[in-house]
Amino acid sequence: MGKLTIGTFSSLVGSLSLDFAVKLAEAAVKKGHEVDFWLSGNATMLGKKNQSKFRDYSYLLGTIEELLKTGKFQITLCEACGKARGIHKEDIIEGMNIYSMDWYLASMYNADRVIHIGGE
Repeated sequence: MGKLTIGTFSSLVGSLSLDFAVKLAEAAVKKGHEVDFWLSGNATMLGKKNQSKFRDYSYLLGTIEELLKTGKFQITLCEACGKARGIHKEDIIEGMNIYSMDWYLASMYNADRVIHIGGE
């Protein structure tokens, strides 16, 4: 099996690119691939602790927590994007990383496939 690096570059409210990226990561992990998942821009909010699940809102944190348990999924939040939104290491869920863009570049270099999603 291979390694897939997914970079998410979500815009403001209404973007479904993050939902799609998480579903793609989930499908890849279920097929046995390793996935490195990069959160940039507004996608960094996915890593915030103490999220609430509402019926009419997208809730991806449960899926992320299940993916982390597989050992084949790694998720990293852009440090600068997080700081710009008031998110620091102590604010993110257990198992999530927070690094500079260098981590993402290194992951892309070592990946079999790279997909950038969002940026609309």
